Amino acid sequence: MVLYKAFVNLFAYFIIFVILVVILSSTIRVLKEYERGVIFRLGRYVATKGPGIIILLPLIDRMIKVSLRTVVMDVTPQDVITKDNVSIKVNAVVYFRVVAPDKAVIEVEDFMSATSQLAQTTLRSVLGYHELDELLSERERINAELQRILDEHTEPWGIKVSTVELKHIDLPHEMQRAMARQAEAERERRAKIISAEGEYQAAQTLASAAEIIGKHPAALQLRFLQTLMEISSESTSTLIFPIPLDLLTPFLKEIPKVTDKGE
Repeated sequence: MVLYKAFVNLFAYFIIFVILVVILSSTIRVLKEYERGVIFRLGRYVATKGPGIIILLPLIDRMIKVSLRTVVMDVTPQDVITKDNVSIKVNAVVYFRVVAPDKAVIEVEDFMSATSQLAQTTLRSVLGYHELDELLSERERINAELQRILDEHTEPWGIKVSTVELKHIDLPHEMQRAMARQAEAERERRAKIISAEGEYQAAQTLASAAEIIGKHPAALQLRFLQTLMEISSESTSTLIFPIPLDLLTPFLKEIPKVTDKGE
């Protein structure tokens, strides 16, 4: 009989110990540095606490943990028709964090899913107002526009969108070939313009040099001598002797006279 009573008392103590453990586990919570606890008492919001040890009233208080770390969300590829009627597929990445845990819990049912759906619809609507050339050349401006729109819509949820980046723009193969031909034509156009500008500058330089030589006849003789030096420095058997035109002038004048006598 004594053993029976001792066994009953031990079993009662064990039941009390289990109840105390359950009550303490539901009463004392520990939150990490990047976590906050949104506390509801009998269904009503009371406070946001953390980090550290949080003491709750058993069976009365309920706590929802919210992380304050930056979340990197990959937006699934979206089919977009640009302003110039080009069908493309675009995906992006969104960086955001919770700045008001109470709003993130109370104002929206699932802020992660809500932010993801909002990012997808905003990506399609914003890119549809831009042409393909703008998407390829003005990514920074479009990223800033997407970030501003998302931040405005998620602010009532206690979420701060810090960055939005377009990751990849998938173009149709026909458009890729057309853009390759366009880039090649653009390179040829630039090459022709540069060549024409070089010819123009060379012609201007030659005209200036001719004016200087015309004013100073001795410069022409110096140019002849320089040309001879350049030729003589090469291994060639060709010799060039410049003859002044003044020496040939008398002979050129006698040619018409001789012709008249012959007639």
